[in-house]
Amino acid sequence: LEDAYKLLSPLLKNKAAPILFGLSLLAAGQNSTLTGTLTGQIVMEGFMNLKISPNLRRIVTRSLAIVPSIIAIAIGGNQAANTLLIFSQVILSFALPFAVIPLAHITSSKERMGIFVNNIYVTIIAWSLAIIISGLNIYLLSTL
Repeated sequence: LEDAYKLLSPLLKNKAAPILFGLSLLAAGQNSTLTGTLTGQIVMEGFMNLKISPNLRRIVTRSLAIVPSIIAIAIGGNQAANTLLIFSQVILSFALPFAVIPLAHITSSKERMGIFVNNIYVTIIAWSLAIIISGLNIYLLSTL
């Protein structure tokens, strides 16, 4: 990860590669954080009818996100950060079907979505992606 920005240098032919790489990592992290926070809020409030003050929710979710990272980096240093990054991506890949399958199911339901229901093409694509993602996860598990 430390040298990944060097792959962009030949393409861009200037010194902007490290800056662009850093900005893209920052944007990806912000996107992931925002998506996770909003998803958690919607699930807690919408499906579980669990009301928590916004400040308490922010403290809890951010603590759950950052405290394990700080501990791992404090104990293991830079190598622990790389290992933690790879581990987090593996965990996210296994969590993805638990978001995609309900999303495909709910958005394909005329009863729930009314006039906003997915058309047949979007439904086929959504379920195909859910099957592909799940299949890749099963393959990953079988290779361990």
